[in-house]
Amino acid sequence: MPSLVADVLLYCADFSQELVRVDKKILIVDDSPSQVRLMQDLLVHEGYRPVGLSDPLKVEETITSERPCVILLDVVMPDRNGFQLCRELKSNAQFRGIPVILVTSKGTASDKFWGQQQGADDYITKPFTREELLRAVRRFA
Repeated sequence: MPSLVADVLLYCADFSQELVRVDKKILIVDDSPSQVRLMQDLLVHEGYRPVGLSDPLKVEETITSERPCVILLDVVMPDRNGFQLCRELKSNAQFRGIPVILVTSKGTASDKFWGQQQGADDYITKPFTREELLRAVRRFA
């Protein structure tokens, strides 16, 4: 019987509710180290491989080297805001297929609409719950 080789390793939880191992990279872009750490902790616990990045100017380089399946992107950052970055990623043929979830304190209806207009695939408002973050990530990863 031929062996199956996959880039992504999936481990299913057994009935004792042990952790699920889903070896998928999630890029977290946020200028706040505490926010990056919070999201990393939540995602690691669910079996994902989070990659944290605090410099929005290095996003394309990091995507190219890490090849994430989803990007969690803050909006309010120095040098390059998340709306601008999302628009640039979605207009680039190399990156447009990667789902972008905006994770931000900007929670008005107009902010959400603007995020959608920039190409965001989903929008989560800070402070978020564990369930909100995981539901959004699972939708795309």
